[in-house]
Amino acid sequence: MGVLLVCFVGPVVLSASAQSGTADPPDANPGRPTVSTPATLTPVGYLQFETGALGATSSPEFTSRYGFNEVIKLSVASRLEFFASAEPAVHFTTGGVTANGMGEIFLGAQAVIVSGERNRPTVSASFSHRSFDGGAPELDVGSPANSLTLLVSGDVRGFHYDANAIFNEMVQGRTRRIQSAQTLSISHPVFRKFAVSGEIWRFAQPFLRSDLIGNLWAVNCTLRKNLILDAGFEKGLTRTSTQWETFIGFTYLLPHRLWHASHHPYRQ
Repeated sequence: MGVLLVCFVGPVVLSASAQSGTADPPDANPGRPTVSTPATLTPVGYLQFETGALGATSSPEFTSRYGFNEVIKLSVASRLEFFASAEPAVHFTTGGVTANGMGEIFLGAQAVIVSGERNRPTVSASFSHRSFDGGAPELDVGSPANSLTLLVSGDVRGFHYDANAIFNEMVQGRTRRIQSAQTLSISHPVFRKFAVSGEIWRFAQPFLRSDLIGNLWAVNCTLRKNLILDAGFEKGLTRTSTQWETFIGFTYLLPHRLWHASHHPYRQ
C-alpha cells in the first residue's frame, strides 16, 4: 500500500513544492494509454508521471484482473530518456481463487536515432529489462525478461501516428524464445481539448505457436499543457487474447525543471 500511495500522491507533492518554478511548463508527451509508445521524448529535465488503473476479464491466466500502473520518465538530453514502469497493486481471480499481489517493475532507456522535422518522422529505439516479478497473473502479451523496440512517430494530414516493432525475450522455465510484435496507433483531435485514438496490434505467442491480435480505442482530454486525462477500452480478437480491458488514467509533467541546462553534464 505504501508503494501505491507514493505512485499517486508523489506527483501531487512534487507539484506543490514546484509552484515557484516555471509558470508556463512545456507540453506533456503521454505514452499511455495505447500499447504503442511514441518515438518522441519528454521535455529535457522534466519528470513525467503516467498513472492509471486497468481492469481486464476473460484471459487464459485469469478470470478477472484489476491493477494500478505507473510509468516515470525523465529525459536527460534531447536524444536520451530513462524510464521506470511498475504495477504496485493487482487484484485478481484465477481458478476460482481471489488474491492480491504485485506486478512487474521494468527499467529502461530510449534514444532518438532520427529527429523529426516537418514531414520527416522521428525514429527511436528503446531497451527495457524486467528487474522485479511480483508473480501476479499476466495479461495476454506476457512479461518479457528483456525488450527491444523500434519506434516511429509522425504526422500526416492532421493525423498523428505511433508505430512500434517489438522484440521480446520470453522465458518459460529454462526455455527462452523471441516474441515479435507490431503496433500502430493513430490519433486525431475532435474538439478543442479532446482527441480520439485507435490502435491495432499483433503479438506472437512463441510457446503456444499462436498470435494475439487486438484493437484499442481511447479518448484524451488536455486539461492543461502538462496534464492530460485518458480513458478507453481494448478488445482482444483471437482465442488466446484477453477479451476485454478498460482503463482510465492521466499523464502529468512536473511544471519545473530539475536542473539548469548550463549545470548539467549532458549536452542538449
